[in-house]
Amino acid sequence: MPFVSVNPASEKVVAEYPAHTPEQVDQALETASVAFQKWKVASFADRAQLMVRAAELLESEVPVVGELMTSEMGKTFASAKGEAMKCAMTMRYFAEHTETMLKEQSVATSGSRSGVRFDPTGVIFAVMPWNFPLWQVIRMAAPTIMAGNVVVFKHASNVPGCAKYLEDLFLRSGFSPGVMTNVFVEHGRVSSIIGDPRVVGVTLTGSERAGRSVAELAGTNLKKCVLELGGSDPFVVGASADMDAAVPMAVTARIQNNGQACIAAKRFIVVRERSEEFLEKFATAMSAVRLGDPMDPATGLGPLVSKSQRDELATQVSSSIAAGAVALTGGEMPGGTGFYYPATVLTNVPANSRAGCEELFGPVAVVYVADDLDEAIRVANDTPWGLGGSIWAKDDHEINEAIARLDVGLVFANAIVASMPELPFGGTKLSGFGRELSAFGAREFTNAKSFFVA
Repeated sequence: MPFVSVNPASEKVVAEYPAHTPEQVDQALETASVAFQKWKVASFADRAQLMVRAAELLESEVPVVGELMTSEMGKTFASAKGEAMKCAMTMRYFAEHTETMLKEQSVATSGSRSGVRFDPTGVIFAVMPWNFPLWQVIRMAAPTIMAGNVVVFKHASNVPGCAKYLEDLFLRSGFSPGVMTNVFVEHGRVSSIIGDPRVVGVTLTGSERAGRSVAELAGTNLKKCVLELGGSDPFVVGASADMDAAVPMAVTARIQNNGQACIAAKRFIVVRERSEEFLEKFATAMSAVRLGDPMDPATGLGPLVSKSQRDELATQVSSSIAAGAVALTGGEMPGGTGFYYPATVLTNVPANSRAGCEELFGPVAVVYVADDLDEAIRVANDTPWGLGGSIWAKDDHEINEAIARLDVGLVFANAIVASMPELPFGGTKLSGFGRELSAFGAREFTNAKSFFVA
């Protein structure tokens, strides 16, 4: 069965790619296994030289790959170009810093010399999502490959062009075949790859359901596993918030990537004394977001990735309104071509409605009013997920309380939650485990090997 990419703005087929046969997948794993034997002993300088070359090549092709991302999953062209540039920046960062991150550590013991080494472990299998077709892969691959491992990845079936581009990017940059390999395989074939003895670790970015499945398979086969799953990130507005700064960022936080981001703010929790002001300004700003062609520079919100994704979001919203939620703006699916859904603000959302207990993967904001900061933090934590969260306040006490008490993997104050190479990225609770980026991410698939010399 071929892998087909469909332009979500025009609903036209972009391209088709044939699935790899079992024999081709076996050959890919064998090539990766052989490549690892040479790559693991390559110097950090040699690895860095190739990684920087890949970054330079990517930078030279930003408009081309940006248009590819937009055509396959609908993100705005400006957002797609920004994603490509962020990938190149991150590749450069790990080319420069991984050697220091994995530097042998000395530990004082009764021996003459002792400490810890961080050695690469082998072939890492990655299952990647469609919403950030380049970034999610590079976020995992740059530190993993710089650490001396090799990567075989299965990308989402609706962004096959991006998957092929990434494999070709590394090959054109001088990496040996097998260091970075794409395989076009259906979900049903993932289990055999995870179970293959040549694979030593597994990483997945995706849904909670996919995470449970991959974690079970990894556990059965005793493979190290890193999971970055969904989120329902809180955007907490404190009493001391600068509303002129918070409201525009609230809009950006909700509609970034057309609302299809794990770390997009989804629940907006405002203390009562500032709620009226926030609701009025936020609803007005969301209603002004321009919905349209993602290649148009004036567009603020493009289509959702697919008809099924758009229809699921529309059903979540309509059923929640039927249960008592109120739409201050949006909430109705537009007609015409393309998988569009407008920027929407919901209030008075019943806890047992779909918008009250499910992740909304699209440009729909749910606003709650809390009596004070203590209740706001309680509401923020009242979710099975724990990826990221933000606090908007000028008062240091409010900021510090949120940083200490939010049950998430990332807390940002007066800034929208973002991933950056300097800081570890990952969540708690049902948002997964393990970390990407920073030294923590670079070490995830290394063997922390202790040594002791008497």
